Amino acid sequence: MSAKGALGSRDIALPEACDVAVVGGGVMGLATAYHIAQSSRMRVVVLERSYLVSGASGRNGGGVRMQWGDEGNVRIMMESIEICRGLAQELGINLWFRQGGYLIVARSAEGEARLRRNAELHHLLGAPTRLLGGEEAREIVPDLDATDIRLAAFNAEDGVVFPWPFVWGYAGQAIRKGVVVRTHTAAVAAEPDRDGLRLHLSTGEQLRARIVVNATGAWSHDLNRSLGITLPNRPHRHEILSTEPLKPCLDPLVVDLRSGLYFSQSTRGEIVAGITMPTAHDDGAGDRRIGEHGIGEHGIGEHGTDVDQGSSLGFLAHLGATLTSLMPKFGALKVLRQWAGAYDVSPDGEAIVGPSPGHPALLQLCGFTGHGFMMAPAVGRLVAELIVHGRRHPMLDRWDPARFARGATAPREDMIIG
Repeated sequence: MSAKGALGSRDIALPEACDVAVVGGGVMGLATAYHIAQSSRMRVVVLERSYLVSGASGRNGGGVRMQWGDEGNVRIMMESIEICRGLAQELGINLWFRQGGYLIVARSAEGEARLRRNAELHHLLGAPTRLLGGEEAREIVPDLDATDIRLAAFNAEDGVVFPWPFVWGYAGQAIRKGVVVRTHTAAVAAEPDRDGLRLHLSTGEQLRARIVVNATGAWSHDLNRSLGITLPNRPHRHEILSTEPLKPCLDPLVVDLRSGLYFSQSTRGEIVAGITMPTAHDDGAGDRRIGEHGIGEHGIGEHGTDVDQGSSLGFLAHLGATLTSLMPKFGALKVLRQWAGAYDVSPDGEAIVGPSPGHPALLQLCGFTGHGFMMAPAVGRLVAELIVHGRRHPMLDRWDPARFARGATAPREDMIIG
């Protein structure tokens, strides 16, 4: 493999046909391609419209947690974190994976009840979540203002990874196993073909594939529309920032249920933080969640093609005020970088994974509502097992794209957080 093609190339030759075409070179698509290539002789092509970390996979805070409120999601993330422990060796790259834990704080009665309910579930499943009072939380984060913290939940096995090498590692190993990764090439349309689908590419080329995986996240509607497929996931603009580096002072990633604030310290010392903006829906319990359509302060296109990935002063002011109320020590920090990305939000908070209604050759891999990055190690494996061996993981019944037509969309998860 040449150095030029080590992480994909816009110039690499495409075959006329392949077994599986993965549209979207984020961590979800690349993890799937890697596992397909690892367990089969299938010919796999990955198409990325830009460079590999240009989308949501390169724009998130890198958090990985098993602190969820639903058994299925807890199990998926327990598996994902277990994979992450050995992933640096498997992929041959330093992921900067650090298990400093997640500390989730509740400042309302409803938030406290949620943490207690979830901790009981975690105990049954073997996830080592502990409930703490405010002062106990300060023992883990000494600079935390615990004045109105009613309860905190801490899981020491949760952690943070650096997003970029996560993507690069999967890409590099997929290419080594024979996957063709073509960058700066968009799949602009699909049409039925005798053996699957024919993709029309932005370069003027065409690619025939027996199975096409739509792993484009907030941009999934672009490809779906060409086949007349309509799904209710919508993009949500989410901002994040990083500060000047500090001496190590923060081990866990901290989440405030009331505001949707989350923040952690990177291995280089920066404070990385994001927050749910007040335009998101409130659940009536004083704890913010992403609304059904997730329209942010700038607004975004219905189909995800107009997502504003710039910065806003409103976000900076709101995050700064909330962050310093919990961590007064951070009041004098200088912000070095601020950016935005797109969550791909499903109306019921569940991912959308599986064959498309009416077009089973197009497999959806989207709708992860901002948590696809942390789930990718486990989900990439289970989607590959579906494609290669026909094995259906139990979560695929819940994530079935056809559920919306059946009206089976009752929310099950209440921990849609950073």
